[in-house]
Amino acid sequence: MASKTQLVVGLDAGSSRTRCVICALEGGFIRYLSHGLAPAAGWAKGRVTDQDAVAESIRAAVTDAERGAQVSVEAVTVGIGGTHVHGAQSRGLYEFGRPREVDAADMAYAVELASEVRLERDRIVLHVEPQDFTLDGRAGYRKPHNGVCSRLEANAHVISASFQEHQAIVAAVHLAHLAVEETVFEPLAAAYACLTQEIRARGVAILDMGHDSTDLVVYDGEALLLASSIPIWADHFTRDVASVFKVTYEDAECLKQQYGCALLGLTADSSLIEVPSPEGRPPREAHRSELNEILEARAEELFHYVRAELQRVGMERSLLEGIVLCGGGALLNGMCDMAERVLNCQARNGLTTQNDIGEWPEELKSPLWTSAAGLAMYSGKLKLHRPPRRRAGGLMGLVLR
Repeated sequence: MASKTQLVVGLDAGSSRTRCVICALEGGFIRYLSHGLAPAAGWAKGRVTDQDAVAESIRAAVTDAERGAQVSVEAVTVGIGGTHVHGAQSRGLYEFGRPREVDAADMAYAVELASEVRLERDRIVLHVEPQDFTLDGRAGYRKPHNGVCSRLEANAHVISASFQEHQAIVAAVHLAHLAVEETVFEPLAAAYACLTQEIRARGVAILDMGHDSTDLVVYDGEALLLASSIPIWADHFTRDVASVFKVTYEDAECLKQQYGCALLGLTADSSLIEVPSPEGRPPREAHRSELNEILEARAEELFHYVRAELQRVGMERSLLEGIVLCGGGALLNGMCDMAERVLNCQARNGLTTQNDIGEWPEELKSPLWTSAAGLAMYSGKLKLHRPPRRRAGGLMGLVLR
């Protein structure tokens, strides 16, 4: 490859599938090279339980992508999510002592002060996302360059994660003989792939629905207002079907994918579907509406949780750009319709396009690949701006937007 070309690699290590995207960073633009996919192993309820098994699936996905790109990957940007990730508001106060102009270093230091939150022993700061600044009591400045004040306050949203869970995924990547460039909250990464700056400014939420975790971020005025996890994920839908229909987990997953819908009335609910039976017993029949009633109840519960989170930050009526659904859970028919019914805003699937990554293949324009694409884009922006790693996370947030 050309000497000026750098590799940017996104790794979405999910508990169902491991996805890897390899792109090239050329002259400030990101171009798709290849992707890899492998079955995941070593996870239970969104937690790493077998680092060797996780490492093996990571290595398989990366090797698959390397084969297509004909390159060798040394480092990856890794997604992280789950119920152990929390977001909280923080404020950093920087007093100059006398009025003077505010410069970029002052803003970065005020955000750094906001990042110095007291955490529980098992937690680490994952991101510090600046929201706005207050100059001598005058609030609402997004980038107050050359403003004059003697007291600068930074408002930020601090995202933290469990140290043990974070180290488990990092260690698994290392066991796969790869370095970790950065760990990124997955819906935050997905935002890079499917949201423009203008959309963030008008108010939007991203819901990343994985097999064993569902994560939410909310933007308004370009600022991140909320990062949280929802205690319902795709696995719950399948288990509900398996429990009610008395079928195996695999058969329940097939029923959900082939005939399921998250909202009654969108499909031929009166039609009959064949329900698998144990060996030695004849197949059974059930009305499709019976399956969809199960899925509708769980989907409605999921979006009621989302609505409660939106109410917590006063955004339940302010998502002018609606909610964007990513991850495998978004593929269930009717999920966008249920989101619109409960949240009273528009809903759509998060898709990566060639406007985000050059030569992005048509078959990857799916919510399944949004996070992996966003992780590669995040890696590219880090390489372009080269900010310090953790402690200047707030400044990084200012630069990357």
